[in-house]
Amino acid sequence: MKNAFDIKPDISYKSAGKFEETRFEKIHNEIFETSAEASIIVAQEIAQLIKSKQEENKNCVLGLATGSSPIKVYEELVRMHREEGLSFYNVITFNLDEYYPMKKENNQSYYYFMHQHLFNHIDIDPKNINIPDGTIAIDELNQYCIDYEMNIKNAGGLDFQLLGIGRTGHVGFNEPGSHVNSGTRIITLDYITKVDASSDFNGIDNVPKRAITMGVSTIMKSNRIVLMAWGLNKADVVKRTIQGDISSKIPATFLQNHGNATFVLDQSAASELTRFKTPWLVGDCLWTQELKSKAIIWLCQKTKKTILKLTDRDYNNNGMSDLLAQEGSAYDLNITMFNILQRTITGWPGGKPNTDDLHRPERANPAKKRVILFSPHPDDDVISMGGTFSKLIKQGHDVHVVYQTSGNIAVTDDEALKFAEVCNDFVSDFDTKINFNSVIEFLNNKKENQIDSLEVRKLKGLIRRRESYAATRYIGLKDEKIHFLDMPFYETGQVKKNPLSSQDIMLVKEIIEKIKPHQVFAAGDLADPHGTHEVCLNAIFAAMKELKSQSYMKNCWLWLYRGAWHEWDIHEIDMAVPLSPSEVLLKRHAILYHQSQKDRVMFQGNDSREFWVRAEDRNKKTAIMYDQLGLPEYEAIEAFKQFDY
Repeated sequence: MKNAFDIKPDISYKSAGKFEETRFEKIHNEIFETSAEASIIVAQEIAQLIKSKQEENKNCVLGLATGSSPIKVYEELVRMHREEGLSFYNVITFNLDEYYPMKKENNQSYYYFMHQHLFNHIDIDPKNINIPDGTIAIDELNQYCIDYEMNIKNAGGLDFQLLGIGRTGHVGFNEPGSHVNSGTRIITLDYITKVDASSDFNGIDNVPKRAITMGVSTIMKSNRIVLMAWGLNKADVVKRTIQGDISSKIPATFLQNHGNATFVLDQSAASELTRFKTPWLVGDCLWTQELKSKAIIWLCQKTKKTILKLTDRDYNNNGMSDLLAQEGSAYDLNITMFNILQRTITGWPGGKPNTDDLHRPERANPAKKRVILFSPHPDDDVISMGGTFSKLIKQGHDVHVVYQTSGNIAVTDDEALKFAEVCNDFVSDFDTKINFNSVIEFLNNKKENQIDSLEVRKLKGLIRRRESYAATRYIGLKDEKIHFLDMPFYETGQVKKNPLSSQDIMLVKEIIEKIKPHQVFAAGDLADPHGTHEVCLNAIFAAMKELKSQSYMKNCWLWLYRGAWHEWDIHEIDMAVPLSPSEVLLKRHAILYHQSQKDRVMFQGNDSREFWVRAEDRNKKTAIMYDQLGLPEYEAIEAFKQFDY
């Protein structure tokens, strides 16, 4: 049967002249604009396989993965079952892995995950569901793993294996060091894997140290393999897997030897591949201005030269001779690039009044702008653009900060208990709308993985809210300019959120309609561990699209900032706002008002440093990069990209 991607994987790309655009790549891959689009295609391939097996009166044996990557695939399969009659009566499934030890009813178990996202919503025979059992006694595990392998073999082998990939390069839980001949077994989790899972378990100390996993050999015996990877966090390991040598240090590289494997990527996950990162090293390019900027900045970094010192030889020796021939000389290229970068720098993020704004990032008029600063969590505003925030206020603009979610799940139980006990002591006779006795009793008796009560969530949200007031007052914003949307998608009491709804979009739309802004600042960092930034940004996009026909929206510009995880690349920056040493210090102090997030960052992703440290380091590195390119030297720079909605 043909796979859904039409192109048969061809492991001979490495031969000269074949598939020029992928000559660095050793695994067939398909890149999509979004993970949602890609997930639908993967689901369609699975559905086609199931149907073809039904026509042959055969079982369809699927190897399934957990984690965030396959969720949209499962959603689409469920939709096809409900709306198109796709039946799973002939499907037998084998899951890749399970934490050990882990009870099935634990909401962090992969048993729970699979039933929540797929099995509870389709007509699969429960007897055909196979998930490693995290409760098997340790002395019985060896035989259990042998039996799991035999069950796969007796079912006829895996027709299709769905995979994700971890930052260590693991597939399943085959961590670095796993052998190509490994079978189903218990394995100790790598530290990075535990870090990545820590937010699901409210801290790394709560992440199980071991797991049961299918082996590399088991996976490689599958007739068809599709590996999915989404987002910037996966870009580096995707490149090393697709372009690197086969090594047990990155177990996913073993897939290079599979005859029918496809990597399905979104643009972010594919961004480090040579044909996207440095396409001029692969072949001839269509030299857009964006690509010119990217290439010249890369050339400066490679040669360790400033822009104005690049020579014809530098261009010719680094795959850019066609650009040089097109433009005429290094001198002309250098001057143009230097001017482009220089014009991104401004100390007037709201526009400088009474000046020629032809080459400035922002308009001079109106001189006093209405500004909305959307903040997904109650601290992203000061973490990401605290210095720019302060400048906008000092320069007289009508600034409003809008916190899109309550942020309550990022408050620890200990922190909430401390506040509840203080409040209970001092305001027991005052109507606070929170029963603190109830909160204290709940937290003192809270069971493992129990979802917080509504009272506890209210208190945790209130803690975040009051910290936000303190931080923005310190920046100089008046209380009446602060707005809290408490978007419903977030209010689940657990890490997993609900899908974006029309009610969420309406809340964003209403605040935009009320303020009628000339500028909107929003979080464009989609690498936060649980996707809250992405949902919040999609709500803004949807709201602004619906409002686009309104007259005031014709004068509204959208600026995207990056958060605690990634910064814009230099060639992507449209506005660079320099910060003085005192402004860097002001930003630090504003971040530190968020005391519930200090010392123990619950959702740090792959960086264990505190948010204020990350923010300063990122802003200072941006300034250093501008300096190294030959631009003025600053203490720090906050960066923004204009987005055409």
